[in-house]
Amino acid sequence: MAFADIENGRLHYEVLGHGRPLFLVSGLGGVGEFWRAQAERLARDFQVVLHDHRGTGRSETQTSDYTVELMANDVLALMDHLGVERASIVGHSTGGIIAQTMALTRPERVGDLVLSASWAHGDAYFRSLFGLRLAVLKGLGLEAYEQFGRLFRYPPWYFGEEPEALTPTVGESGSEEIIASRIGVLLDFDSRAELPRISSRTLVIGAEDDAITPRYLWNELAQNIPNAVLTTLPTGGHFCPQTQPDLYHRHLHDFLVEGRMTSPAAAAS
Repeated sequence: MAFADIENGRLHYEVLGHGRPLFLVSGLGGVGEFWRAQAERLARDFQVVLHDHRGTGRSETQTSDYTVELMANDVLALMDHLGVERASIVGHSTGGIIAQTMALTRPERVGDLVLSASWAHGDAYFRSLFGLRLAVLKGLGLEAYEQFGRLFRYPPWYFGEEPEALTPTVGESGSEEIIASRIGVLLDFDSRAELPRISSRTLVIGAEDDAITPRYLWNELAQNIPNAVLTTLPTGGHFCPQTQPDLYHRHLHDFLVEGRMTSPAAAAS
């Protein structure tokens, strides 16, 4: 197991493959294993880096006062640890707001950018959903929180194919205090005024039936980032990199390897 020291903590990370560096940044759960199916495919063309966010998985933190800037700086510190000056970044959900922050604050460190099932700000639906998830966490505990979250992460049909996806994994995403602090980051985030400053070539991708970040939230990213293109998967839910691994990978490959900027109309077909 490999670890990198960061300010007030330590990150567990994994490197797969060789080639141009590509960092896959996971969502609220924070664990790099989220990307396993995609990482093994992408490692054919890239040096893929996975990490557990501070305080999740096998990573450590000495602070539970989370900000998006803190998490973005953690990725930059991991890049420094690995001697990577510039990397392409794929950020899913919370990883997408981390990736946006990196692209805005340190554009020279970010190559191609993929924002997956992410958002620029949380609207009334988003805030209500995460407020309820926070209430479940505080009122019923970690296991109920994980069980509740799984019902939103995946489309209903997926549980018929993978019934174990309903089984909560308690502890991977950190303590109750850490999770609550991380949810606070999501609710505070608002990049709408800054999106036109993102200069990276950007792919915005998500699934039509995402119940956590509905399509209109990530459409806003594609509409306001100057060099962005939108790809919509017909189904897959919020965890579409896992539920639609082949189709999701094809779009990433076309964008990151082939350099294709697929038109929105073609992507949605």
